[in-house]
Amino acid sequence: MGTFIGHVYPGLFLFLYGLYQAVVVSKTVIFNDSLLNPLCPTRNKGRWARLWNISYGGLLKMVAGSLLIAYEISCIEGGLILMNRDMPPRFMYPKEWQHLTMFILLALSGCAEFMSRNVFPQRCVVLEKGALVLSFYELLLLLVSHVKSSEGIELQVHALVIMVVFLLLLVLTAELWAPDMSYLWMMETFLFLLMGSWLMQAGFILFRPLSGYPWQDDDISDLMFVTTFFCWHLMINASCLLGIYGFSLLRHRCYSPGL
Repeated sequence: MGTFIGHVYPGLFLFLYGLYQAVVVSKTVIFNDSLLNPLCPTRNKGRWARLWNISYGGLLKMVAGSLLIAYEISCIEGGLILMNRDMPPRFMYPKEWQHLTMFILLALSGCAEFMSRNVFPQRCVVLEKGALVLSFYELLLLLVSHVKSSEGIELQVHALVIMVVFLLLLVLTAELWAPDMSYLWMMETFLFLLMGSWLMQAGFILFRPLSGYPWQDDDISDLMFVTTFFCWHLMINASCLLGIYGFSLLRHRCYSPGL
């Protein structure tokens, strides 16, 4: 993950997942539907009903997690080993093992969501939310230790990621007691969008700056603009979420005037 692609691909997944969830949440809010048990549209009844009820979010997490695991392993020449053969032995590739753990957590969270919705005879919301919350608790711990050797621009970028993960963790924890509250789902969706777009931005800041020149750790203006860009991401993602909701409302009112 310590590469341009290693930041952009996970960020792109999180952003696309946030867009998918924004559409789902907007639809359920407009129709005053249940977020946990949405009604199946009449046109999808019959043999297509099962296809409509598939947990695409869970599938997306499993596929993305598996692809990122394969990518992380392939980036290490000679294989991702845990310890060397020196005396005394030392742990190898600490950051890569942390990345791998993050991607495994993502895949396991998707697996729990898919099994709850499509394998178990009755949906287990506690399992879905519990697996997701546990994944983000562990992600927060990994990120805090991940920045121990960072400084300057890299530290500032990752500190903002940690802040988003912490806020998302609070929202997900609250959902354990109020899993069907639309306001919490809106906040969760916004934070997923923010985390995804900022990870993609981090790839450009740390590895491929648009100016062609690396950012300077000792330049206070560079450090200040990292936070400024993050604030722009806040506004852009909030506008994106509002735009999706507005477009969904307009579309459904055009097709359902009596809404």
